[in-house]
Amino acid sequence: MFKKISTVFLLGFFTVFCSAQQVRPSKSSEIYRDLKTLKNLPKVLYLAAHPDDENTGLLSWLINDQNVETGYLSLTRGDGGQNLLGTEQGAALGLIRTHELLEARKLDGAQQFFTRAIDFGFSKNTTDTFKQWDENSITADVVWVIRKFRPDVIICRFPPTAAAGHGQHAASAVVAEKAFKLVGDKTAFPNQLKYVNVWQPKRILWNTFRFGAVNTTAENQLKVTVGQYDAQLGMGYGELAGLSRSLHKSQGAGTQSVAGIKTEYFSHVNGEPAKETLFDGVAKTWTAKGNADIDQSLDKIISAFNFNNPELSLPALLALRKKVMTLQDSEIKKDKIKSLDNIILSCAGFMGEVVTNQAEAVAGENYSFRLNLISRADNPVVLENVKWLNQSESFNRKLSKDSLITIQHEIQIPADAVLTEPYWLAKPATNAATFSVPNDTLVGLAEAESPLNVFLGLKIGSEKFQVKLPLSFKKLDPVRGDVVEALRIVPALELKFTQPLYLVKENEDLNLSLNFKVNSNKQFNNGKVNLMYNGERLGGGDLKSVNGKDFTIDYVIPKNKLASINSSRLQLDANYVADGVTYNKNKVLIQYPHLPALQYFAPATVTVMKGDIQAKVKKVGYIEGAGDFIPEFLRIAGIQVDVLKDEDFYGNLDESGGNGGQNKLSQYEAIVLGVRANNTEKKLGRWMPFLWSYVKGGGNLVMQYNTNQDTTVDQLGMYNFSIANKRVTEENAEVKFLNPNHKLLNFPNKITENDFKGWVQERGAYFPAQWDSAYEPLFEMHDTGEEPLQGSTLYAKYGKGNFIYTPLAFFRQLPAGNVGAARLFLNFLSAQKN
Repeated sequence: MFKKISTVFLLGFFTVFCSAQQVRPSKSSEIYRDLKTLKNLPKVLYLAAHPDDENTGLLSWLINDQNVETGYLSLTRGDGGQNLLGTEQGAALGLIRTHELLEARKLDGAQQFFTRAIDFGFSKNTTDTFKQWDENSITADVVWVIRKFRPDVIICRFPPTAAAGHGQHAASAVVAEKAFKLVGDKTAFPNQLKYVNVWQPKRILWNTFRFGAVNTTAENQLKVTVGQYDAQLGMGYGELAGLSRSLHKSQGAGTQSVAGIKTEYFSHVNGEPAKETLFDGVAKTWTAKGNADIDQSLDKIISAFNFNNPELSLPALLALRKKVMTLQDSEIKKDKIKSLDNIILSCAGFMGEVVTNQAEAVAGENYSFRLNLISRADNPVVLENVKWLNQSESFNRKLSKDSLITIQHEIQIPADAVLTEPYWLAKPATNAATFSVPNDTLVGLAEAESPLNVFLGLKIGSEKFQVKLPLSFKKLDPVRGDVVEALRIVPALELKFTQPLYLVKENEDLNLSLNFKVNSNKQFNNGKVNLMYNGERLGGGDLKSVNGKDFTIDYVIPKNKLASINSSRLQLDANYVADGVTYNKNKVLIQYPHLPALQYFAPATVTVMKGDIQAKVKKVGYIEGAGDFIPEFLRIAGIQVDVLKDEDFYGNLDESGGNGGQNKLSQYEAIVLGVRANNTEKKLGRWMPFLWSYVKGGGNLVMQYNTNQDTTVDQLGMYNFSIANKRVTEENAEVKFLNPNHKLLNFPNKITENDFKGWVQERGAYFPAQWDSAYEPLFEMHDTGEEPLQGSTLYAKYGKGNFIYTPLAFFRQLPAGNVGAARLFLNFLSAQKN
């Protein structure tokens, strides 16, 4: 563990000022908060399992009231959850939730960390969780983060018991306490000590809670009052917490901003017990560390701070910097110099950026960049030198107050520049539940810093600074204004299948027209595309021009060869050979208004579902829910899918304004409700009577899973049923057919136990717990050691039609190319045909 990587070591009086895409001055209120935080030495690490597990109210209070550096360590990136915004699942969803956490941290001010653990979906206890996660490696990651961040207090969100409500929640408490016991031991994970020193926090606590009917708080626990009003924020910490938590938009985690104080409770886990405060026995001030002169200097700076003219603090801050640089404790010096330099540059009103007009760049190519610099201080900032990627240039130029300087420069992107993508997705995962990280020292980081930077040598007073500016893209958006994002390095050529999967009949020649899109980011004269299966070339074609070209390849795999492939799910690969170089990357670009553009790369592959997949319906209506691949799958299966809108329900109104009985629903052989439609479609309340009438008149209504959170309709079915948080998380759990002769299991596809093989992540979630006797359950299933559940699919006849409620995880199985799930879902759509 912990392979050696190249690291920039800073010597003398130079320090790196790390940034996002721009270095920009903080607001006066933020500078003032940072000064008070500079005065406080304690750190707190909050630890849980997923994005949105963190107690944002407590984080906001710790940072803005107690002025202590605080970090949130989420073991996972939320990869296994559901997505209310779009169809992204798995790694793509984890990428979205990572950046939602980072946006939340911008509001509450905490730092953000992760381990390599992959969220594999709901688990019911730690035993199940550690079947997927390697407990030792996840503990090592937590130890690494603690040794790097060096918190004095660790706070867990959850206990290691069933009260945690989720196996991954409980597992986070298990590895937290285990790491707490090991982090100060030199024999524990000794390879880490090449880069960090051992560290021992003072204590680890559990932040007890009231969640619904579960109350784990007690009056004999340590109590802290939070939520106070902060005039500099213009709100209380509970209100700030609501804004922060509401940025978890993919989870629909919008939270009220609640004003007023509240009590947080803490139970002792390990270490030295706290009797009065979270920081009992922790050295809180510089004086306690033997540096009273630094405390005295900070007291004077804070008391004299001028919110309207922060630059007045510069002489005292520069003098303070000299004192901090003489500290013997290298860890404290490194941390505090970084914070102090941020404050100094903000007080100087310094802004810097290196931007180009193009969002994407190719390794080895040249691009024109603009270095924009400005300082708003009378005390001059001097630009001494600029280190471009491939050359250095001396300037020794004073930045005049409030005058923008722009320097044009041509930059060649290094030929070995890596593609821009999350470091945890750059290599295939080591297993289903652990990311493979190319360099172990990246573990813990929310994202890796850009490797493409321009370095500025600045001088303020007699102090020298080195400021790092990443190469960036800047544009004016007519709605959002200036948009500044990371410059994205892309391949010279990108290749993708325009259709994500194909369906083929078993025992027939595999005869498909595959459509590709080739996007070249530089000029190529010619090239050849190759279609591969298991390393064998199946077909291909030559192209003379590849710039933005769509093209189709027709090819046939004879049925005798197809029969030899013992799989119902084929993965076909494509590559493109141009100018002697092979390209096989498919760029995935994720764009949502609340996030920067997110990019990663996947192999250029397509899934072929091979089997007896019969569809007897031709036209389906669809009510959109949360992100769901099913409409696209049905269209691939040759079914017309219409997304239903208001006008489709109301039809022709009679003279009295009532419905004349004629709407568009009757034209559909089936109507499908997307996952969580009752949570996302606010018009569903007025649509439901029309849907019931549709079924009564002979229609077929298939409803996918919903939750009890933020519902639109109280009664979803024609007959009552109640949804509960009951689920089967074992994707290979045995399935018992309660009535094998039921029409839904026999037409048009004969459903057998084989159709439940190869499912991914789970069988289903949010099963009904109780239902009217008019419903007939189709299956019985359960996780190991639990009682059988029969709510995975309910069927009822209503009038001339059929109603089916199924919380089976079709929204996961169909994108994964599961043939059995496809056959079963198409049976549900065909209920009225039998």
